[in-house]
Amino acid sequence: MAIGSVVSGVLGGKLRIALVGLLVVGAAVGGAFALGILGVPSVAAIGNTFGDVTNETTTIETDLVVSNPNPVGATFDDVAVNYTVSMNGIEMARGDRQGVGIAAGNSTIELETAMRNDAIPPWWTSHVRNGERTEIVVDATVASGRLGRSVDFSRSHEIETDLVGAFESSETRPVNASSALVDDPVLYVNETRGGWGTVSERETPIEMEFDVYNPNLEPYVVSRIGYDITMNGVEMGSGETDSETVIPSYGSETVPITTVLENERLDDWWVTHLDEATNGHQRSELRIEFYAVIEFPTGDRVTVPLDELTYEETVETDLFDEGNDVRDGSGSGDGDADDGGDGSETDGSGTDGDDGDTSGPEDDSNTDDGSGTDSATDDDSGTDGGNESDDDDDGIVPL
Repeated sequence: MAIGSVVSGVLGGKLRIALVGLLVVGAAVGGAFALGILGVPSVAAIGNTFGDVTNETTTIETDLVVSNPNPVGATFDDVAVNYTVSMNGIEMARGDRQGVGIAAGNSTIELETAMRNDAIPPWWTSHVRNGERTEIVVDATVASGRLGRSVDFSRSHEIETDLVGAFESSETRPVNASSALVDDPVLYVNETRGGWGTVSERETPIEMEFDVYNPNLEPYVVSRIGYDITMNGVEMGSGETDSETVIPSYGSETVPITTVLENERLDDWWVTHLDEATNGHQRSELRIEFYAVIEFPTGDRVTVPLDELTYEETVETDLFDEGNDVRDGSGSGDGDADDGGDGSETDGSGTDGDDGDTSGPEDDSNTDDGSGTDSATDDDSGTDGGNESDDDDDGIVPL
């Protein structure tokens, strides 16, 4: 028998033995998961931050801490991680990761999802309608189609703002015409009130009232009051009243005015709100400037800047509770390691593990704002076990 044939036979036999061994080990591991001898990986914590922002999209960077209760690490080809980010029930972003490689213990999977900025107006509408409150909910699911098991994790966080509350004031402020025709002050504003009007998809009105006092012997007429609204320097709306109010001598009248924010400009403002260089990350300056057209008893009219009534308010948000890094805490397989987390495991709820299927947990994203999402994710995942992946899909999630 030729030496080459002997060597080939020996090597071939060893190769077959190795392959059979691998198949046996794989079957044993799969059986151990199915029988519950080995634990199913779960999501221990979720963290989100805002990344790069353009005029069209905002990158949401997500850290999923996956807990592997087993003593060894592994790559599970059929294990998928799906997640959604919702604000007041409106789905803002959705992503997934197929074929998760994790070390023993906790591993951090890094994901990136691009959210379209035109999702901001529907969210803003819901925020105002909800009394300037927003609940941010991040849902994640780790599922194995082979085992027919899945584990869910949910984390919620609420923010609240007060944009118009400070407009309520009983401070008396003078109105100076700075004109040779009359002596200043020509009028006084003794009180201001304000609140949100009926919000629509197109505009956000602020209903305001000025209590105006006339200290003169003759009645004065406020022909018009105009306004200009900016947020971080972005023009959000402008306009004028279309009715006049007569302020009697030594008397007072209430002058109403409705200012309107144009919702279509909110996505432009959003870019500045996240820009650290503008006013700080997630920080904005709301400014409303007023002017009045006043008619004197002589019939002369003058446009008077109402500088004393200029309204300024700082708006600060922390939508993802970014001060709390999920990697600072210890994780657990049931999802209880992170504040606000709620983990649950489901048996027999097989998940479709096909590539490209990013169907996540159901939410209330189908609102009257018409907001929806398709699924695409830009993944850059790694584990604290030293395994990293450089997948980069540049996915866009249209809303």
